[in-house]
Amino acid sequence: MNWKVLLIGVVLVVPLVVVLALGFGHDPRALPTTMVDRPAPGFVLADMDTGEQVDLAALRGKPVVINFASSWCVPCAQEHPWLVRVARDYQPRGVVFLNVLYNDEPIKWQGFLARYGQSFPTLVDPGGRVAIDYGVAGVPETFVLDDQGNIVRKFTGPVVPDEFLPLLDGLL
Repeated sequence: MNWKVLLIGVVLVVPLVVVLALGFGHDPRALPTTMVDRPAPGFVLADMDTGEQVDLAALRGKPVVINFASSWCVPCAQEHPWLVRVARDYQPRGVVFLNVLYNDEPIKWQGFLARYGQSFPTLVDPGGRVAIDYGVAGVPETFVLDDQGNIVRKFTGPVVPDEFLPLLDGLL
């Protein structure tokens, strides 16, 4: 009788342990994307502060960083001050930085910017259509485009400085 119980236990536990062990080898933030090495979806969105329309197509000829973020996002709050500093260093060198407000209210984002800093425009994405076009599953997500408008890298979660800065340098 004890052998039967032991055998049933092994049959149930071993597959579970194998599934869990295989899962440890994968980064849960590393969502697959088919967008890298393809043209970025175009958009025309309003700048939250000025109301001016920003047309992604008009930025051809310059590398572009598009950061989808929200005021309620803790990793966004951790990443944003660093992105502000990087933008201040790279904007004079020709890199365009844009925030796209994701599932948030502009008034709340203004409070976020007052707290964490601002050095590049925030674009309002009514209905989240641009986020859908980019396949954004959560925030922060950051897309880096080359000067031809192609997506060269997607960062899911906060950007990784050791990978982000060399990438920008390589695009200049």
